Amino acid sequence: MKLEGCGVLIAGGGSGLGLESAKLLRSRGAQVGVLDLEKGDWDGPYAQADVADEDAVGRAFDALSAETGTIRVLLNTTGIGHSGLSAGPDRKVTAAGFRRTLEVNTLGSFILAQAMAERLIGSQPDEHAERGVIVNTSSIVAFEGQIGTAAYAAAKGGINAMTLPLAREFARYGIRVVAIAPGIFETPMFSKARGPMVDWLRDQVIFPNRPGDAVEFAEMVAHICRNRMLNGTVIRLDGAYRVPPGQHDWWVD
Repeated sequence: MKLEGCGVLIAGGGSGLGLESAKLLRSRGAQVGVLDLEKGDWDGPYAQADVADEDAVGRAFDALSAETGTIRVLLNTTGIGHSGLSAGPDRKVTAAGFRRTLEVNTLGSFILAQAMAERLIGSQPDEHAERGVIVNTSSIVAFEGQIGTAAYAAAKGGINAMTLPLAREFARYGIRVVAIAPGIFETPMFSKARGPMVDWLRDQVIFPNRPGDAVEFAEMVAHICRNRMLNGTVIRLDGAYRVPPGQHDWWVD
């Protein structure tokens, strides 16, 4: 998929990994629109929507495509967490919190992918019979969830699990589906965190021995767009970091 002149929608593009990806893809000639609850620091086409709201997502797609042209690249970087112990006297996780985590991370990813595919089916493919590419954001926690991350791990695991089935289904339309599972990245949320646990985490990436930079995530997105053989897979982007099991007192106030 050529980025020059290509319509791109980035869900969660108001900040963090999504914002950096929006900037990089725009710098390479893409026509980028952002869907998010808040515009943040993004200075281009924007539509407000909760990704778990199917109607709102549909309206955002139509509004942004009017500015960017046919949307052929979808990147979803939205996500929320609901962390804490699941049972016992220090229990923090609730059914409502677990449900909302699934709604945003897993259901939201599906709603976006479905909206994208429905709008591309009747579009003109390129010279390689490709119509578009969908990139979802998972997490290495989906593979190695530590104590206190049952909801987040389940939600991101759902993204992993839907990647191949959607890629197989959408292949008939020339649409690829890929997921990126990032490790520790220096996003604004992580950069603002303080404490010995955060300091310890920053030192756990094997090589390079630091958290990832958001531009490195953005470069992976750009590469996925260009490389048509990347399809139906989940790519770890983690510097060989493996999440430890954690311990009980991480989640006790």
